[in-house]
Amino acid sequence: MNKGELVDTVAAKANITKKQADEVISAFLSVVTEAVANGDKVTLVGFGSFERRERAEREGRNPKTQETMTIPATRVPAFSPGKQFREKVAP
Repeated sequence: MNKGELVDTVAAKANITKKQADEVISAFLSVVTEAVANGDKVTLVGFGSFERRERAEREGRNPKTQETMTIPATRVPAFSPGKQFREKVAP
């Protein structure tokens, strides 16, 4: 499902226009992205949590040359599914 299909589905379920659904979904994505970028954790009970995790510096290999190289530390976004979501997907 892409964003357009999500907008159509939300509009139908919430009985609102597609434009309103698109605005709500865009606002939601913007708020979650901004919060996680600032280091906050966003938790939606039953659905899951979005957070920023620190990835430590590690050693890797260049697959072409097999040369050892250092991969720098970085921050990555992460999602942890909630119990209800997990149970619905994998009963």
